[in-house]
Amino acid sequence: MQIRYAKVILFLVCLLPLVVMVWDSFAGQLGANPVESLTHTSGDWALRLLLVTLTVSPVRQLTGLGVILNFRRMLGLFAFFYAVLHFLIWIGLDQQFAWAYMLEDVFERPYITVGFAAFLMLVPLALTSNRFSMRRLGKRWKMLHKLVYSVAGLVILHYLWLAREDNQEPYIYGVILIGLLLFRTRLSRIISGVVTEWR
Repeated sequence: MQIRYAKVILFLVCLLPLVVMVWDSFAGQLGANPVESLTHTSGDWALRLLLVTLTVSPVRQLTGLGVILNFRRMLGLFAFFYAVLHFLIWIGLDQQFAWAYMLEDVFERPYITVGFAAFLMLVPLALTSNRFSMRRLGKRWKMLHKLVYSVAGLVILHYLWLAREDNQEPYIYGVILIGLLLFRTRLSRIISGVVTEWR
């Protein structure tokens, strides 16, 4: 029962960025370029939640709190939700469904190419983030879901190419991702062993 309540709270917390975006839209608080503001905000939250999802396993290894694994799927799906929202805002509000122009952008603008590739890679991960797919795919499921690190890397690269020089956020996200990747190597075993000894 406690996990169920915690999931409800997490669900509401993950919805907060959307609520703020809708509120700001109706209140006229999105600045001089509302579409750009919505695009960037949705993309930011997609990346943040993706990185939070990737931190679940390291936190579990370091703390021994296996219960937090119950929240990983929801975090991952919310990351996908904001990625879809980011994509739809770009298609509908920014490009106004100009399909030929969008296709040209995908092939000619590297930051859009990278962002689009990351989105396409994220789709099968979201579609297979259920127990049925885990059973059906077996060992291939883990191999498939390791792509999430590549997705995060592409999204950060997409952000870097878009960011202004004074924006440090993509660099911070990059450092976090590198730390998570290092944790997946032998370093994770060393750290886990030290923490286990210390406890």
